[in-house]
Amino acid sequence: MPINLRQVQDVYKDAGDNIIFATMKLNRQDHASDLETIQDLSERLPAFINSMNIRYPDSGLAVAFGLSRNAWDYLFPDAKVPAELEEFQAIEGPKFTAPNTPADLFFHIRARNSAVPFEIMSEVMDRIRANVTTIDETHGFRNFEGRAIIGFVDGTENPSALDTPEYAVIGDEDPDYINGSYAFAQKYLHNMEAWNKLKIEQQERAIGRKKYSDVELEDEEKAPNAHNVASQDNEGGVEHKIVRMNVPFADPAKNVNGTYFIGYARHWTVTKRMLNNMFSKSDRLLDFSTPITGEVFFIPSKATLDAIVDDDLPAKD
Repeated sequence: MPINLRQVQDVYKDAGDNIIFATMKLNRQDHASDLETIQDLSERLPAFINSMNIRYPDSGLAVAFGLSRNAWDYLFPDAKVPAELEEFQAIEGPKFTAPNTPADLFFHIRARNSAVPFEIMSEVMDRIRANVTTIDETHGFRNFEGRAIIGFVDGTENPSALDTPEYAVIGDEDPDYINGSYAFAQKYLHNMEAWNKLKIEQQERAIGRKKYSDVELEDEEKAPNAHNVASQDNEGGVEHKIVRMNVPFADPAKNVNGTYFIGYARHWTVTKRMLNNMFSKSDRLLDFSTPITGEVFFIPSKATLDAIVDDDLPAKD
């Protein structure tokens, strides 16, 4: 059963120019009402997107909507669970910790025009507001040349455009949920004052690449725990990839500078090993970057969204 990209939510496209990330928890006061709300959203979201694409065809609108394991178990207790969906557990390294911040729902909305994500998010909230509490809403932007807020080009380790679906989209290893994806969302705050005090060469050693040409450094030039070394997953002697989208956000007047990391993957286990490597090896970038959130979500295919609407998800074995 091959992957069908027409069935895939927007998990393998550009991070966007104007971005809204939002995580929410269900209020859990009335299961029937919560379920009906998510079914209504699953039915209407594609129509919201289609309408916006007709009205603003050049907006580059892309949307991903997902649910956590806790949300899945609560909403669909009799349904089969996507094979690798689990609640994220905090990772405690020798110096740094990746916290777990439970959430139920996840939205990643992006477009060239900032009004388009605003309108989509507003339409979504009109349908679900009474049943949810927002945990976090982060508005991101595209930095110059697509650079992360720390000044380095982002996404250079991503697979090529032709290979991206293979790494970001669930295949026939989980036929009930083929064309879905696993998203890991993690929000970082940066100590830019300390980072900017480093010489360019020191920053390059920390990242493992040249800052302006983006050329990878020779191994002996990198810090032993350089970011592009510590964050790799080479399980079984093979480098495994995910689709990384690091989105800058900031409140400059408040001296708040951050990165919203979103990783879309065919296999959550790959992202999980990358995170374990980063924190167990004390990735040099973590000396300047503090994670404040962390949760994994399943991004259903369009067919699975239809199954949610029709109360027709695969039953547990």
